[in-house]
Amino acid sequence: MKRRTMLVGIVSLVASVFAPPAMAAFPEKPITVICPWAPGGGTDVLLRALSKEAEKILGQSITVVNQTGGAGAIGHHAIRAARPDGYTVGMITFELNSLPPQGLVPFTWKDFDPMMRINSDPAALTVRKDAPYNTVRGFVDYAKAHPTEITIGNSAPGSVWHIAAGLVADKAGITVKHVPFDGAAPAVTSLVGGHLSGVAVSVAEVRGQVQAGNLKILGVMSAERDKIFPEVPTFKEQGIDVQFYTWRGLALPKGVPAANKAKLTDAFKKAMDAPAFKELAAKASLNLAYQDSAEFSKFLDQNYKDVEAVMKSIGLAKK
Repeated sequence: MKRRTMLVGIVSLVASVFAPPAMAAFPEKPITVICPWAPGGGTDVLLRALSKEAEKILGQSITVVNQTGGAGAIGHHAIRAARPDGYTVGMITFELNSLPPQGLVPFTWKDFDPMMRINSDPAALTVRKDAPYNTVRGFVDYAKAHPTEITIGNSAPGSVWHIAAGLVADKAGITVKHVPFDGAAPAVTSLVGGHLSGVAVSVAEVRGQVQAGNLKILGVMSAERDKIFPEVPTFKEQGIDVQFYTWRGLALPKGVPAANKAKLTDAFKKAMDAPAFKELAAKASLNLAYQDSAEFSKFLDQNYKDVEAVMKSIGLAKK
């Protein structure tokens, strides 16, 4: 009996010596989240609020790093090129599907590992409060009478808001000069300063300046009116049938271990469901539109095809 007990003990000791080390609990260190756009814009605001809630769940600090430039190309490249260990997450945006048709990046959404879609926002045409028009039709009539004067700011060449402005000009039959910026926030600031005729960005990105009395929204490019500004009619209500939305979601570089992805996905979904985050999104007019990894991948595939077709129709796609 003693001999048997001794043998069992020896076997257990040998097994413990040669057993593989226990997997470390993920995450063991702080996480970086890459934002391809400038601080203060809708993407940055949404991501910082979401990360704040996710920190509480993951038990690690999350640092948001803004890597701007190249119409979102620099930030998206940084996400794709990050070490695939789960410690770098990125917020991908509409531009991931608008850059490839222009031949500006050597990758598509298929080179990323989508986690979830967070939101979807329609574009809105916004001008200074003292502009001599109060409707989209009034803006269009003015543009036709002053064909060399209209300047519309966007968040970079070929970006979602550049395409939105291009669609408006194309549908309305007007000529405008498109002025690029590194994100919606600086474009809005330039409009407030009187350096632009308007911007075609989301309601969330002009909300503060509209409520401050500096700007006014002429119309929203959606099927329904905005909940924060229900008095503002849609483009379709004003005789121009344009619907155009941006979207934002989370993604990882290809190759992140499935267990790490699952933990991150669970944490960020819980963060998205947090009352504080929902309240901030509602107040900021950021429309939450969740999709899980599989649904988001299907959406990205279809959205890429749709965006490519739109860009070709308005002359922004590479020939």
